[in-house]
Amino acid sequence: MIRLFAAIPMPDEIAAALAGTRIGLPGARWRPPESLHLTLRFAGDIDEAKAADLESELAVIGAAPFALRLAGVGAFGDEKGAHAIWAGVEASDPLRLLAKRCERAARRAGLSPQRRVWRPHVTLAYLRGSEPARVAAWIQAQNLLRTAPFTVSNFGLYSSWRTGEGSKYRLERFYRLAATA
Repeated sequence: MIRLFAAIPMPDEIAAALAGTRIGLPGARWRPPESLHLTLRFAGDIDEAKAADLESELAVIGAAPFALRLAGVGAFGDEKGAHAIWAGVEASDPLRLLAKRCERAARRAGLSPQRRVWRPHVTLAYLRGSEPARVAAWIQAQNLLRTAPFTVSNFGLYSSWRTGEGSKYRLERFYRLAATA
């Protein structure tokens, strides 16, 4: 079994811009710059045969490069409190289309339909024991976040494994976006 997801990696200049948000939140386990990404389709733990099928199906996705910008911040949580903070993504039809194509590729590879509603974001940190008032204050202080636009010219298929320091990712396959005729 291998744990996989398709994602857009954050360019170095965007990761550097996000570094300014890494303050004022005790209990935050900040994601390292090389781990920042925007998930297009989470596959989860799948067997090697389905992984190979997914890799092949993602390779035939046609999409042109497009511009994207991160904007705003927020938190995911439940009744117990926030468990992650994220940077949001400005509305983007090309991004939605790419995510839909990744979903179709996953289904063609034999994966079950995604159960969660896809909400584009970049996870900045996982939280452990952060006080709700501190999380709210952090969101208020960082909510005007707006990066420069950047060009999305590729995405990747990544493997993921959990460690004591959090999840680690490895690029398994790189897919270049190219203008289609």
